[in-house]
Amino acid sequence: MSDAALPIPASTEADILSALGARSIVLVGMMGVGKSTIGRRMAARLKLPFVDADTEIEAAAGMTIPEIFERHGEAHFRDGEARVIARLLEGGPLVLATGGGAFMREETRTRIAAKAISIWLRADHDVIMRRVRRRADRPLLQTADPEGTVTRLLTEREPIYGKADLTIASRDVPHDKIVEETIETLRAHLCGEQAAPPPPADVASAGR
Repeated sequence: MSDAALPIPASTEADILSALGARSIVLVGMMGVGKSTIGRRMAARLKLPFVDADTEIEAAAGMTIPEIFERHGEAHFRDGEARVIARLLEGGPLVLATGGGAFMREETRTRIAAKAISIWLRADHDVIMRRVRRRADRPLLQTADPEGTVTRLLTEREPIYGKADLTIASRDVPHDKIVEETIETLRAHLCGEQAAPPPPADVASAGR
């Protein structure tokens, strides 16, 4: 069978939207796991607005995220991030991709739990490293040991990411396959059905 995504029955989107009501869908997880790419495609399938929280933060601040970190520090950035996410969730329903550290703040997790369904896109260390090496503008990776930083962040963050409503393995398969799995898992969660079994371990070890 081809890896290309199979068409979703027309009722699937309707089921999800009906069960969501005014709630949003929030994607959480480490940098490089594909939150923006998957979120944008999910939003298109569900005919919901897509918003990238980092883009909104940059627009509000009038500067890039690396510039915010450099001029004001991480604590200032996190405060602004929390305010932006709170504002966006009040305007749902939408599909929201968040920055890697956003879900670490308890205030933000509480707000997401009240206003949205959270989905953790989980990727292995090696997958994340392959992807983040493609970009040189990750503020938290401007260190002498980026790989060690990713290891530390995974150790600190994964227990918190695990509090999300759903977990999806981000791996090296076509994006539409991840979108398909995410939508079907979301539908099963919202509609109380049995989700499809996860992919085999040898397949789930890679990501996109």
